[in-house]
Amino acid sequence: MCGDVPRVCPTAAERRARPRGRKAKDTIGAARESLARMIGAPARDVLFTSGGTESNNLVIHSVVKHFHENQTSKRDAVECHSHVEGAKPHFITSTVEHDSIRLPLEQLVKEQVAAVTFVPVSKVSGRAEADDILAAVRTTTSLVTIMLANNETGVIMPIPEISHRIKALNQRRAAAGLPPVLVHTDAAQALGKRRVDVEDLGVDFLTIVGHKFYGPRIGALYVRGLGELTPLYPMLFGGGQERNFRPGTENTPMIAGLGKAAELVAQNCEAYAAHMRDVRDYLEERLEAEFDKRIHLNSQFPGAERLPNTCNFSIWGPQLQGHVVLAQCRTLLASVGAACHSDQGDQPSPVLLSCGIPFDVARNAIRLSVGRSTSRAEVDLAVQDLKQAVAQLEGQAS
Repeated sequence: MCGDVPRVCPTAAERRARPRGRKAKDTIGAARESLARMIGAPARDVLFTSGGTESNNLVIHSVVKHFHENQTSKRDAVECHSHVEGAKPHFITSTVEHDSIRLPLEQLVKEQVAAVTFVPVSKVSGRAEADDILAAVRTTTSLVTIMLANNETGVIMPIPEISHRIKALNQRRAAAGLPPVLVHTDAAQALGKRRVDVEDLGVDFLTIVGHKFYGPRIGALYVRGLGELTPLYPMLFGGGQERNFRPGTENTPMIAGLGKAAELVAQNCEAYAAHMRDVRDYLEERLEAEFDKRIHLNSQFPGAERLPNTCNFSIWGPQLQGHVVLAQCRTLLASVGAACHSDQGDQPSPVLLSCGIPFDVARNAIRLSVGRSTSRAEVDLAVQDLKQAVAQLEGQAS
């Protein structure tokens, strides 16, 4: 008997809901396991977020907060220069990062909350080189954040080398009483196109973006030894979901979709990559055959590895700015740089300029990406579409 105390016993509806609630919880747990397998991580170190922008901001926010808490706790240790009164955390990143890294860091500088060094990429390799990253480290350096692969050129950054050298540096910093430098990589562009393993990369944080590997538009964040080895501070406060690190009612259907997408990547990544590389290489061969010396392949850098799906090129000609050519295409849909910057008009990509691509070449850039199902026949159609667009524009100009 429940007696007269109201709502001590569950209602019939509540009893029916419990198995469904457990099923939702199990679905979320299975998806977390799938994501963890995809990146070679323990499931307990994976948090679900709304997407890459939130994941990146969460890392930056946490590092700032951790620096100031650490500074407060060691304020009396005057011999430790990183904890002098008024010190600010120092971040190191590259000049080709996504806006969800660049803009938060620029805002912190504007607010005088942090200091940031934007390390130029090599104009030879298109990469952020480890020597340049290490040379930028200060006593107050708290985080190095370098993307795993660039979204416009496809160039893969030397994250394992950077992490290895930061780890060696941290041993010397510990002996000097300095806090460790943490390493973050935004792996959005690389996932689903190459093998990604957090142990090989050696990172403390890794950003996951679902729609980049055919999943829903949500994301996740890997944190090595979440809350124990590596600090993380919530930006939101609410119902305690995701162990209070990222509260808010879980979007179970989207999480389930993300888990399934990760499962497919874990099972088929090598086959996906091989197909994309074959079709991308064929695309570049066809472009060179049609446009000969007028084509410039902007994503090919000597000695640099790149993603198998990315082709960034320019067709030389005074009337052939990338956005103008694409506007004349009948079927081809593409972008002149990052897809989220499609409104930049005839302004050349800052990423390409940073990589040493000349202004007039960068202004004509077009980025094409091939996918898991892209065929050679579709490549032929795309190249013919570009050919007719160029002919039409040059005919109008003559």
